[in-house]
Amino acid sequence: MLQVARLAPSVLGDAAPLVADFLQSQRHPGGGFVNRSGQSDLYYTVFGLEGLLALQQPLPVDDLYRYVKPFGNGDDLDFVHLTCLARCWSILPAALQGEMPSAAILSRIETHRTDDGGYDTLPGKSHGSLYGSFMACGAYQDLRQPIPDAERLIEFLRGLREPCGAYRQSRDLPMPLVPPTAGAVALLRQLGDDSFDPEISRWLLACFDEQGGFRPAPAAPVPDLLSTATALHALATLKIDLKDRKELCLDFLDTLWTNRGGFYGHWEDSHVDCEYTYYALLSLGHLSL
Repeated sequence: MLQVARLAPSVLGDAAPLVADFLQSQRHPGGGFVNRSGQSDLYYTVFGLEGLLALQQPLPVDDLYRYVKPFGNGDDLDFVHLTCLARCWSILPAALQGEMPSAAILSRIETHRTDDGGYDTLPGKSHGSLYGSFMACGAYQDLRQPIPDAERLIEFLRGLREPCGAYRQSRDLPMPLVPPTAGAVALLRQLGDDSFDPEISRWLLACFDEQGGFRPAPAAPVPDLLSTATALHALATLKIDLKDRKELCLDFLDTLWTNRGGFYGHWEDSHVDCEYTYYALLSLGHLSL
């Protein structure tokens, strides 16, 4: 994803420094980047850092190290923030990564492995979720370790496919949506299984909105930035040409941009943050190709 997001400045042009300034403004004095409540947050720090990397801006290495070091093995973190701790460590220079608590983080992540071969954000669950599996695999990748029993994980992911070709989040959430579908495409490809059914791309294209952008599902009323970024990424993986939809997507992104440099998540959103600004960079990168 980061490779593609690095293409965003070619579309942003003179606006790229303004986006970079916005991301820098989201840094917390105590280290990390702020969430929507103004508190330093590992989750938002990942998006802030990757946004700066996409814009080829210098990283606050010293501040980042001072921020992540006190988390130790991440024993007090929930699953999502634990995986974000792994990502933050992986972004630091190699000279500092010797202190990364890789074994402890991965050992804890394995307590979230589910009986069906997936991962869930809560420990001890019988059934996994696509989001939990996506975050777990990301941590293994960040810490440069192979995913255990990858075949069972592939089988779990395939079990979440709906007849329409799209993927649901979990057994408990049967409605297929764009983000889990895109997550399944990315994960399966990463795991070496790219035998995708053409119905996936047809379903994703059915989520395109006439005003630009992608809705989370074909029947959803309005598009949003998360669905747009993930749909574009999945369709690029599937080698689908967007044709005239590209211009409409660019128009949609323009409606979410602010003169502060950040991006809203959707038309009803009233707050800009690092997360959605990174999704905008990812979208712009794909639309530049």
